[in-house]
Amino acid sequence: MSLRTPICDLLEIDVPIIQAGMGGVAGPELAAAVSAAGGLGVIGMTGRGAEGARGCIEKVRLRTSRPFAVNLILDYDIEEELEASLAAGAPLISLFWGDPAPYAARIHDAGARLMMSVGSVDAAKQAADIGADVIVAQGWEAGGHVHGSVACLPLIPQVVDAVAPLPVVASGGIADGRGLAAVMALGAQAAWIGTRFLAAEETDIHPHYQSRVLAAGPGDTVYSPDLYDVGWPNAPHRVLRNSTFEAWEAAGRPPAGKRPGEGETVARGGEGAEFVRYQAVSAHSGLEGDIEAMALWAGQGVGLVRRRQPAAEIVAEIVAEAEAVIKGLGGLRA
Repeated sequence: MSLRTPICDLLEIDVPIIQAGMGGVAGPELAAAVSAAGGLGVIGMTGRGAEGARGCIEKVRLRTSRPFAVNLILDYDIEEELEASLAAGAPLISLFWGDPAPYAARIHDAGARLMMSVGSVDAAKQAADIGADVIVAQGWEAGGHVHGSVACLPLIPQVVDAVAPLPVVASGGIADGRGLAAVMALGAQAAWIGTRFLAAEETDIHPHYQSRVLAAGPGDTVYSPDLYDVGWPNAPHRVLRNSTFEAWEAAGRPPAGKRPGEGETVARGGEGAEFVRYQAVSAHSGLEGDIEAMALWAGQGVGLVRRRQPAAEIVAEIVAEAEAVIKGLGGLRA
């Protein structure tokens, strides 16, 4: 059977799998590997600057001729990265956490398509009204920054109904083919998958972070409106439990300015960069220090992630499992 959906034709991909643009760890190597495997790879581009954006796009194109997307977070100044990405001919721009209206016409005028991630039905309608080509509906189970408060299961069909005939991509808690089949049954045309790709060989992730993901169970993630807020305040998120969370919880979850170890440097990167406790930054491979104390973003599907694999193998495995699940449902009787 074929798992191809209408969004595959729209985005010129082979299978309905979109890799999440996980800031800091979703680099060109991962995006290229997912795109080459028939899905849609996404580069986490926020904060890379114009030169970094051009470099990432060049690296993807050296590895594959397939479509890819650039992910940008609207709570930051994205001007440099957006301009450079459009000038370089990025075919898809994925926006998150803000109002896409000021950018929609510019993206379309450059010949690119716009994907907008939302966390509610109202936000989905607003994105549709300004001309988004694809709506990514993010459930509360998702890892990293979480814009809404509704779980994937009830959110997806409501968004599908609200923005039809626009294609909807489901995000949050999807880590295998069973999850992909489930959200397709809800009306989604593809799945936006992040946590599973943290275990990809091509992900720019620190080994300790990756090992924590592989060892985590379904109850090991926590949601917080304000824990890792240094550099990105007022942005709720889901992470793995760690020493930073445990100390903060033991202290009664105090507000910023009164948290244990606040201001301490926990990791260092290239060119003397320092990262402090409670900073909203991903633990990528180039960091050194107390990685365990950093924000270890992960969704509730983390308990389904059990081994490190090439990204292409992850894509193929999810597709094969989804096809088997859907075929098996054909034997059910009403």
